[in-house]
Amino acid sequence: MEEEEERQNLPGEEHSGRGGGGAWSWGAGSEGQLATGRLDDEPVPQFLPSLSSVLPISQIACGGAHAIALTSNGSVMTWGRGKSGQLGHGDSENQLQPKVVELLKDTVIRSVAAGWNHSGFVSDIGCLYTCGDGSYGQLGHGDYETQSLPLKVLYFNSKHVAQVTFGMRHSLVLLEAGPPGELVYSFGSARHGQLGVAVEKGFRSYNLPQVVNGFGEDHITVICANGDQSAALSGEGHLYTWGRGFGGTSNIPVPQLLTSHLAFSQVALGWNHALLLTYTGEVFMLVGARHGKFSGSEFKNLESVGAVPHMHDITALYGLKATMIAAGAEHSVLVSECGDIMSWGWGEHGQLGLGGTCDQATPQIVRICNRPSNSSISFRVYCGSGFTFTVGAT
Repeated sequence: MEEEEERQNLPGEEHSGRGGGGAWSWGAGSEGQLATGRLDDEPVPQFLPSLSSVLPISQIACGGAHAIALTSNGSVMTWGRGKSGQLGHGDSENQLQPKVVELLKDTVIRSVAAGWNHSGFVSDIGCLYTCGDGSYGQLGHGDYETQSLPLKVLYFNSKHVAQVTFGMRHSLVLLEAGPPGELVYSFGSARHGQLGVAVEKGFRSYNLPQVVNGFGEDHITVICANGDQSAALSGEGHLYTWGRGFGGTSNIPVPQLLTSHLAFSQVALGWNHALLLTYTGEVFMLVGARHGKFSGSEFKNLESVGAVPHMHDITALYGLKATMIAAGAEHSVLVSECGDIMSWGWGEHGQLGLGGTCDQATPQIVRICNRPSNSSISFRVYCGSGFTFTVGAT
């Protein structure tokens, strides 16, 4: 107990940092992915001096057992599992603390992504760099090789990449501009339809980017991937999903539009469920048959959906308003309008941050020790497969 208190109860002023409100992590930590400097699972949030002392963090991308931090000035740090070179340091070593990616020190990065064992970085001039496991073509370099240093994806040399997102063994890219039908690209494993493209007979993966069709005239502004699933949001808030069917249902090989009168601003994919956030702050779930599954007594069923084969139902979380959502393999996290962090789902590694390892069927408030009292501090949340990060920002 004394050791636990020493880990968490640092003086409040030490939590302010240049990052605004500090950074915390919890959950699976056996490969250093929590940035605590230890190889332990942590069932309660741990304050992270290594991240809280740097420039404001604009994004954290979490993968299978590694993570990437992007600062406001465009620099990147990586840590956690490095066996496939996904940390971008030129080796295959794990890192217990955040380490600057030296090869990108002179490049301003604006977007990052982490897959199971691969990483991506988008520069301010729209160049995409990838590293890590390439055995399914998920790096986009036209081969199936592993890269331990970030390597530019030459396919996009004449295009401006805006966003990148990774699933377990596949990648999605969104361009800054272009015709509606040529904005989204995919590459990597195609086994479950997660690329959203027509797969030629005998092909199970693509090592070069492929155009994803099926959005009509909708202008896609957000892309999301996790596990073997993919999703996209249009500027009008229309949601498209494709890939492995939730709950063992059939794969969806091309993007399908969710029939709904609601407009969504955020989507977060797990391996067997999805979270949706509307522009008015309402949170809904598309669920499968495992830890994301809820009964009608726990959540109000607001709306039935169209005939999308792998959608089981949509439920609201107690009518709460939220500002951000995130999903791991089989756990979910949100930030409520009043600033509370709430989690539920699979809890085996402490990734819910509730002090134990039990699964939770309903959202529970995560207690952040010595959280800043400044009312202007807002929290953002990010999930890896079995771990969670939160960053406080002014």
